[in-house]
Amino acid sequence: MAAEARSVSIEPQQRSRLLEVSWQDINEPGAYVELGTGDLYRIPKEALILGASPLIHKESSGASRFMQVSKNPFVTTLEARMTCCEHNITPNF
Repeated sequence: MAAEARSVSIEPQQRSRLLEVSWQDINEPGAYVELGTGDLYRIPKEALILGASPLIHKESSGASRFMQVSKNPFVTTLEARMTCCEHNITPNF
């Protein structure tokens, strides 16, 4: 019997999927990148306290989509940029 040939891909593989949410659906702290602009938003847990005055306001006539690049709002800029690149998001920070 002939041995079955196998080839191994050298292409990078994405092993995890980032959380994609709208502005209104951000309910956990972290670092988020707006997909349309590539801007980075750092959302600390204090910004999400129910009943407190919002620390961050975003107004837009269009619907913005965000990807959570880290659960840590204070992730380094380099690490956030690298995560964006690994997931084909163009960073603008």
